[in-house]
Amino acid sequence: MVGKGIILIVVFLFFQSAPTPKTILFFGDSLTAGYGLSPENAFPALIEKELNKSQKRVRVINGGLSGETSAGGFSRIDWVLKQPVDIFVLELGGNDGLRGLPLDQTRKNLQGIIDKVKAKNPKVKLVLAGMMVPPNMGKAYSDEFKEIFPALAKKNNATVMPFLLEGVGGDEKLNQSDGIHPNEAGHKIVAKNLGAILSKLL
Repeated sequence: MVGKGIILIVVFLFFQSAPTPKTILFFGDSLTAGYGLSPENAFPALIEKELNKSQKRVRVINGGLSGETSAGGFSRIDWVLKQPVDIFVLELGGNDGLRGLPLDQTRKNLQGIIDKVKAKNPKVKLVLAGMMVPPNMGKAYSDEFKEIFPALAKKNNATVMPFLLEGVGGDEKLNQSDGIHPNEAGHKIVAKNLGAILSKLL
């Protein structure tokens, strides 16, 4: 009986001392969803696995949806925010740029998403994953698009990753045949780069 009592006390103390996992919500398009890959090979799942190895204790929610625009994200964000979130990673806008949508609307939609997240989770830490558009959209459009993310980050006291696909975009070996979506090797690089940012916020 004494032995069992000691075991129960040890187990109780373990669970009492174990930190509560932080919830990280990745909200984005096909890049976040892991288009063409199994969900466990997409960068959100890889980041969760790596952070938990380092005893950071996180729980990741993949809120990626292929083809999503900033307007679509603004429409569905309320449905996603049904539980508390500690870190919110916003990865949207890329499809807006590829379609040449008005950037003032993209900016407005992204700010609207941020406002809703902060209203539901006042202490949330925000991370903006920036994107770039192809040069064929025109230099003026490309330059303005690229500036959306750091400007929003500054306005909202958020952390910005200037280009989510840093070291991956444009490299045939790291992308699928469409030249847009990273393959498994590409997602590993994205996970390493973004994971390093998130680790500092935990």
